[in-house]
Amino acid sequence: MKFERVELVKGRENVWLDCYIADKLSRKRKAIMVIPGGAYAKVCSDREGEPIAQAFMPYGFNAFVLNYSVGEGNATFPQPLIEASLAMKHIKDNAEEYGIDADNVFAVGFSAGGHLCAALGTMWHLESVNSAIDMPFGYNKPKGIVPVYPVISSDNSIWNKKSFENSAGVNAGQEAYDRVSPLRYVRETSSPAFIVHTFQDTMVDVRNSIVLANAYAEHKVPFELHIFEKCEHGMALANNIINPGYGNPHNAKWVELAAEWMAELK
Repeated sequence: MKFERVELVKGRENVWLDCYIADKLSRKRKAIMVIPGGAYAKVCSDREGEPIAQAFMPYGFNAFVLNYSVGEGNATFPQPLIEASLAMKHIKDNAEEYGIDADNVFAVGFSAGGHLCAALGTMWHLESVNSAIDMPFGYNKPKGIVPVYPVISSDNSIWNKKSFENSAGVNAGQEAYDRVSPLRYVRETSSPAFIVHTFQDTMVDVRNSIVLANAYAEHKVPFELHIFEKCEHGMALANNIINPGYGNPHNAKWVELAAEWMAELK
């Protein structure tokens, strides 16, 4: 396996893409970009970065882990979405070198990373993003997205306040929070989604995933929704090695299920 770290944004030392490239096969692999969570305050790459990348590689993927801008002022949208789009561009621009099929590039994200993953699938078309990057229109759109316990809704009754404050600004106001909610942007042109959450999540309310699924259903965009009963927020791979105390063999099946879904997506 080959590993390399790629700088994505000049002047932003904390923004990079870690590339995990398997030895080349006779056929091209799919690609998946992994976006760890952390409420836009940090990047939880220890459990939602490299371990996720390596979990998907046996299913025929080369994997890429995004380290994006975080912290108040740094993570204000659309900056993280521009960085995720630059990562998609890099992956597709180098498809031949990486031995991947540029038409089969997916994204998986967790918590606030699930927000960014969902934003990439629903907000890829924004002028503020496309004007910042020299790329063909739609080049940054993933074939499919896998938001896992994602921050989605700006509704104060179910939102993750910290993530919205870091991505829109503290005391930015409801209108600003609404503008960075992927829920507002679900359209027929959105990337199909495989959505994962747990009922017991007390940090990001499970209704975030339910309202996202409802929006997909309303716009007739293909999706699957998997709500597992047990496990608190941050289960990642749901095993005790990566995340002690979060082991759950039933929940751990989400990786295989997601890989199967991506393999069948037309």
